[in-house]
Amino acid sequence: MSGRVPSLVIPYIEQMFHLFELGVVPLPVWGYTINMIQTGPLETAPDLKQRIKQLLRLVELSVTLNSTLNLEELLQFIIQTAAEVLDCEAASILLYDEKRVRLFFAAATGSDPRKLAEMPVPIEGSIAGTIFRTNRALILNDVQKDPRHYPLVSKQVGFQPRSLLGVPMRIRERVTGVLEALNKRQGVFTEADERILSVVASHAAVAIHNARLVQALQQAYDEVSEADKMKSNFLTLASHELRTPLGIIIGYATFLQEESQGELSEHAEHVLNAALRMRSIVDAMANMTLLKAEGLTFRLQNVPIQRILESACEEIPKLAEAKNQEVTLTLPPRSLVVNVDIEKTTLAFVNVLNNAARFSPEGGKITVGAEQQGQEVFVWVQDKGVGIPPDQLEKIFQEFYQVEPPSTRRHGGLGIGLTIARGLIEAQGGQIWAESEGLGKGATFKVLLPAAEDQ
Repeated sequence: MSGRVPSLVIPYIEQMFHLFELGVVPLPVWGYTINMIQTGPLETAPDLKQRIKQLLRLVELSVTLNSTLNLEELLQFIIQTAAEVLDCEAASILLYDEKRVRLFFAAATGSDPRKLAEMPVPIEGSIAGTIFRTNRALILNDVQKDPRHYPLVSKQVGFQPRSLLGVPMRIRERVTGVLEALNKRQGVFTEADERILSVVASHAAVAIHNARLVQALQQAYDEVSEADKMKSNFLTLASHELRTPLGIIIGYATFLQEESQGELSEHAEHVLNAALRMRSIVDAMANMTLLKAEGLTFRLQNVPIQRILESACEEIPKLAEAKNQEVTLTLPPRSLVVNVDIEKTTLAFVNVLNNAARFSPEGGKITVGAEQQGQEVFVWVQDKGVGIPPDQLEKIFQEFYQVEPPSTRRHGGLGIGLTIARGLIEAQGGQIWAESEGLGKGATFKVLLPAAEDQ
């Protein structure tokens, strides 16, 4: 280039700036354009030089907004950029409060965000409210003479505006707030300033919207975590407090059943059975808290799956006998050795079997089988009970979930047995799932466990 900027470059820059406003110019194009212009002396075109500096700042703004999700940092960066790029004393962001139908200060140069948030700005009768309602930019180079000037904010923050440029912050056609630049240091606000601030506002609106969504998501996650923690604490406390009185009830009921005769013995048996059912619920609550506890350890051993399944079946005779149900083991004669924690795996199958017995009818049949499948041992528990709808096959493993509505439930339990079973099985590298052809057609629970390496 010679000593002046070619006349063709300026229209090109104007065209590229317009495309940037529309958000269709990629960053590499801007880098190429700016580098091309800066190869020649720009001193003879000060306006163009200032425009390029502004464009560089807008590119930096775009990059930062796309990589920042912290709302407070985002707001401060936006107002700092707006003040710098327009060479003014201050900038502020007002966002719309849908619940209270008003604007509020989200950020302002040199002010405490918490104090600002306490100062509402009305939609009617204020400069920011006018910009918000009309969805149009506004330039005021003598703010004090405008009747819409809202002096309360000026008194609170100790800042007197002389000139103001405000633009709406939009996401598509929806106005979400107002971005203001205050007190131009040299000269007055122009339409070129309006275009630049509109670009900042467009990018800022999207970035603030995304940051608020992330903030709301994090808050919801924290609330869920706190609720889950309270639930776990309640289960731990309840199971602990109920154990002692239940132990006393079971002890005296057993003594009365053994020592008494006739009707009194039958009454004692009913008390004992009720207490035993309650203890199974307490045990389930304790197992649930154990499963959620950090540092849950597993002592893996090589053990035949036959031994685990036989032990699990011995744990449910009362429930099965009460409903005259038959539990059949169809196990191969050859030992199928798995590498698992014996106690916890037995507990998992006890919960699966309890579920099968609870949802099987009077006189129903429950079949338990196992076979070798490559490097894994496959186990199934099949019942001819109420069945499971196809869309519920995964949900039944959720905490406290049951297919039946709570108000019309015919079957007992807390709905956490299968949750415990899945947690214990998967923690050892296994899998568990349910299969059913639908309501009234029974269900089959299938389990895969890692086989012992030396098998």
